[in-house]
Amino acid sequence: MERFYSFVIPVYNRPEETRELLGSLALQVFPRPFEVVIVEDGSSLTSEKVVSEFRDRLELSYFCKENTGPGDSRNYGMKKAKGTYYILVDSDCLLPPGYLEAVDKALKKEYADCFGGPDDAHPSFNALQQAISYTMTSVLTTGGIRGRRIARRNFQPRSFNMGLSREAFAASGGFGNIHPGEDPDLSLRLKKLGFSIRLIEGARVYHKRRVTLRSFYRQVFKFGMARPVLNRWHPESSRLVYWLPALFLGGLAGAILLPFFRATPLAWLPLSMACAYLLATGVGAGLKAGSLAAAALAPVALLVQFCGYGLGFLKSTILLTFSRKKPEELFPRLFFKT
Repeated sequence: MERFYSFVIPVYNRPEETRELLGSLALQVFPRPFEVVIVEDGSSLTSEKVVSEFRDRLELSYFCKENTGPGDSRNYGMKKAKGTYYILVDSDCLLPPGYLEAVDKALKKEYADCFGGPDDAHPSFNALQQAISYTMTSVLTTGGIRGRRIARRNFQPRSFNMGLSREAFAASGGFGNIHPGEDPDLSLRLKKLGFSIRLIEGARVYHKRRVTLRSFYRQVFKFGMARPVLNRWHPESSRLVYWLPALFLGGLAGAILLPFFRATPLAWLPLSMACAYLLATGVGAGLKAGSLAAAALAPVALLVQFCGYGLGFLKSTILLTFSRKKPEELFPRLFFKT
C-alpha cells in the first residue's frame, strides 16, 4: 500500500525560515502528492503571508494555536493531517530535492513505524553554523549518536528530522510536554510498545541552527538538564556517553591545574592532549566546511557545547538524586503546560 506523506512543521516567530523550508519542499523530486501542515505555536510574528505564497505549489494547511511548545504543536498537526505517515521537520531546516524520494524508497525496502535521519550544514551556512553543526554531529565530538551508522543499535530520532506512522502516533499519544527531550522520550516509548525504529541515512536535512554562542550554550545546557530526567523515566536508555562532556570538563580543569602543582614536563601532557583534541576538532570542521573561519570557531563551539551540556547534566543529576521532588517541580522550565 502506498503511503500518503504529511509534513508537520511547528513554527514560532520564524517567517523567513518558514519561507526557506517551504521553498525546499516545493523542489522535492517526488511523483506522488504530499501535504504540508504548518502549526503556528502562539507566534506574534506569524508565517501566514509566507504560507500564502506557496499555496499554488504545495498542498498546504495552516493552523494557529496558543503557545504550548513544539511537542504539543506536532501532536496538534498530526491530528489535523490527512497522511498515513507523518514527517516532522523544524522550521530551521532545508531539505535536499531527493529527501522524500529517499524516505519512500527506504521504507519500501525495510518498513519502520518511526525513522530518523542525519543532519548536516549546507555550504551556504555561515561559519558559526558550520562549526556548531560539526560539533553537534561529528563522531569525534558526539560519538555519532545523532544519526550515524555507529548509532543504529540505540538510535533515537530527533524531531527536527523524524518520521512516524499514524498507528505509532495513535498508540503512543505522540510527544510529551518535556522540552527539550520530547523526541528521545517518544522514541523510547515507541520501542517499549514494540514499534520498529530505524535510521535512514539518505534522509538528510540541512539544519540551520540560527544561534549565537550564547544561545547555543543555553540550548545545550537544557539538553544536559533533560537527559537525567529521561534516564530516570527510561533507565534502560542510560549510557556512559552522556557523562562524557562533564568528565571532559573535569579532566580539562585538572589538566590546567596540574602544572601548578607538579613542575615536570609530564605534568603538561594532559593539557597538551586536550589542546590536540580541540585542534583536531578545528581541523575536521575546517576540512568539512572548506572554511578557515569554521576551523577557528569549532574548538570554541565544542567548549561551549561541553560546558553547557556537562554543567546542565551535573546539575540535573545532583538535584534528581538528592531531592524527593518530581522533575516537573524541580525543572518547571523544561515542561510546557498543555
